[in-house]
This record gives sequence, C-alpha cells and structure tokens, in this order.
Amino acid sequence: MLKETTTFIEKVVKEKLGDFVPEIGIVLGSGLGELADEYCDLAIPYCEIPGFEASHVSGHKSRLVFAKINDKNVVMMQGRFHYYEGHPIQKVVFPIKVMKKLGVKTVILTNAAGGVNPAFNPSDLMIITDHINHMNVNPLIGPNDDEMGKRFPDMSEVYSPELVEMVRKTASKLGIDTQEGVYMALTGPSYETPAEVRMARIVGADAVGMSTVPEAIVAKWAGMNVIGISCICNSAAGVSTVALSHDDVIHAANIAKDRFKTLVKEVIGNL
Repeated sequence: MLKETTTFIEKVVKEKLGDFVPEIGIVLGSGLGELADEYCDLAIPYCEIPGFEASHVSGHKSRLVFAKINDKNVVMMQGRFHYYEGHPIQKVVFPIKVMKKLGVKTVILTNAAGGVNPAFNPSDLMIITDHINHMNVNPLIGPNDDEMGKRFPDMSEVYSPELVEMVRKTASKLGIDTQEGVYMALTGPSYETPAEVRMARIVGADAVGMSTVPEAIVAKWAGMNVIGISCICNSAAGVSTVALSHDDVIHAANIAKDRFKTLVKEVIGNL
C-alpha cells in the first residue's frame, strides 16, 4: 500500500506542480490547521488518497496540502489519524512513512495538549524536548522495513538538541514566549483523571496529549529530523479547576494560532 499511495500522490503533484519534492513535512494538530489554509498550492482530500481515511475530529480538515513556504517545499497534514478513533497504530503512522518516501527530511509535529506543569498557561507554546510513550503500543511492532529503518532504533534524541535550540532562538528573535518540556502520550479519548495527571508529573511529563509520539517514533526510525511543538490548550485535570472540553481546546488554539503560524513559518525558513 505504501508504494501505491506514494505513486498516486507523486502523480497528482507532478500534474499540478511539476517537479515539486517536499523537504519538510508538517502535521497540524487540533485548531492549528489554518497554516494550510494560508499556504496551499495543492490540496488532496484524504478520501481520494489510497490508504488514507478522513479524520473525524473537530478542527481537522482531512487534506494533504502542498505549498512553498519561505522558499521551502512543504507538505502538510491538515488533520491527523488518531489511535482513539479506532485506527490500528500502523494506520496512524502511515502518513509519516509516506512523507519519507516523498522525500521529506524534517517533520514538524504539532498538537494541542493539556498542561501538567503548573507553570504553563492555556495558549502557551511548548517546544517538545522529549516524550513518554504511555499508549501501551509501539508503531514499530511487527515486520521491520530494513530499507526505511533499523530493527532496534536509538531514541536517545528524538528531538535533536540542535533543532530545539534553533526553535528556541527563532521564537526569541520573534518575541514569542515559549515553554519547553516533555510530552506524554496517552490513548484517549477520555481526558486524564487527576490521579493520572499526578502520575504524569511524577514521572517527568510537562504536558499530556493523545497523539504525536507514534509519529515521532516512526520519523526518527526512518532517519528524519523531528521538531515537536505543543499548544497548551488547557490545564489538565487536577491542575485545572474546571471541567475539560474539546471546545476549550479549539478556543485556546485559536488564541495561539497567529503566534504558532509566525513561529512555524520562521522555523521552516531556518531549516
């Protein structure tokens, strides 16, 4: 299926954009898809792509968007596949493998997350420095594709210190305040309990969410550079004093979207 999907996409891109080879891939999280609306030279609905399915989560448009941003060829997922939607984990990470085959060297993974660190506030942007996989599944389980990556890949620096530093300096230059921390992925779709949030904090997490980590694992395995940026869209249960809702996630993402777009565009130019 990977070959069939890549061949289909390359054919459509060739017909519309000529010799366009994406070097940067972006996965746009809940409420952060506006970047793909602003920059769109070609959009392919997921329902037209072999092996892709529409995302059914509010804030995800389900399109693969190709654009030139800051003189760089970029492909953007305007909406991702989530494990909690019932997709097998291989379906969740399939688009990352497709990006690799299309020529992508660096992926920027974004998400909406709950703040575990009490110093974080809704609409903060957090540069991911490391992650904790608490989804009880690893996307590399099963037969290994030796052409794409090693059987036992090192995960010491999924988010390279050099790229973290570049994003940090870029944000500072733009006057955008950022947080930094560890992202913990859980399956969802229920939000975490206060006890689970306390556990997350004890083991070193600064933010919790329901995505990103499987994609980061596969991207690192496949030899791609990984940048992670979370939009802290609420304080997690036990930190927050109010009930959590997806509407609040979208609201906080909307507050942060201009800073997010400015930062990501500048990061792209610096890659």
